[in-house]
Amino acid sequence: MAMTRVRPGRALFKTRGRPNGVQAPNRDSAVIDWAAYIDGNRVCTDAVADAVRLIRDGRLTPDGDSAGFVWVGLHEPSATELADIAEVFGLHPLAVEDAIHAHQRPKLERYDDVHFVVMKTVGYVPSEPGGAEVVVTGEIMLFCGPDFVVTVRHGTHGELGTVRRDLERDPARLALGPAAVLHAVADRVVDGYVGVANAVMEDIDEVEEAVFSPERTDESRRIYRLKREVIQLKRAVGPLAGPLRNLSGRRFVPAEIKEYLRDVEDHLTRVREQVESYDELLNPILQAHMTQVTVADNKDMRKISAWGAIFMVPTAIAGVYGMNFKHMPETQWQFGYPMILSVIALACLSLYRGFRRNGWL
Repeated sequence: MAMTRVRPGRALFKTRGRPNGVQAPNRDSAVIDWAAYIDGNRVCTDAVADAVRLIRDGRLTPDGDSAGFVWVGLHEPSATELADIAEVFGLHPLAVEDAIHAHQRPKLERYDDVHFVVMKTVGYVPSEPGGAEVVVTGEIMLFCGPDFVVTVRHGTHGELGTVRRDLERDPARLALGPAAVLHAVADRVVDGYVGVANAVMEDIDEVEEAVFSPERTDESRRIYRLKREVIQLKRAVGPLAGPLRNLSGRRFVPAEIKEYLRDVEDHLTRVREQVESYDELLNPILQAHMTQVTVADNKDMRKISAWGAIFMVPTAIAGVYGMNFKHMPETQWQFGYPMILSVIALACLSLYRGFRRNGWL
């Protein structure tokens, strides 16, 4: 794909303050930061187009390749904003459409000499103030060309400002080109998976402890919520394995970066196995909880039945003698009333001791 040259004098997204990577408050542009990087060192410019001209027109190697690259970072751009960037860098319309609408699975696609990478970001945040924590997902799309990287972020988490600053403190690594940015972003995304997976594991441990504690609590809703969060986490973590594996074999990735990418892939594999094991933990916990609920209900029913049987004795005897027939011998006996009360008390006491001995009371 032929790269689009920037016409002289054209300026895109003029800076609103210092172009130092710090997001200006009340910004009215999706562009968070941009810069040209030559030999691993940042060169600030007044506009994105200036950075592009600096790399494409000002610094070329004898082989015709750019000695540096431009890194543009955007957050939830509009169609118009991303279309302007796409015109400058020659981005494919299909990839641009995916970057605008988001909601993509992790993937790696190639459009001529531009690679388009989609990664899911995750966060573990309260659903409401003081509420239970839930897994929220976002997306990071990267357009990696020979002399540029465009990162498009969707969501309120997974910010890349710290990634940029960390890379700028390591010029030797940044000098390896756009692949170094790709690795750094992938590493940060996978680190986010690790943090969320550990937080979910802590909640699973708390639920397990509550289920097997002597106190009777209802943890079914919490268990089902955790199972839903695990599914969300699996949808983000699992599909990224293929794209990372494919990146390690791409020719545009230097050998030094391939080693780092394999390390990120190894971390992703461990997180994926960890997340997959959560279902194996939650299923028996849920079964144990439901068994405990059933056992507790059976105990309650036995207690109710036992007390019902005990109270049935005086009810039955009083019912017999409450029929008020004229010729009932016991009613004419002076010790009849004490005798009936003694029989009732003895029968109730016998039933109580029997139920107590059998564990019904």
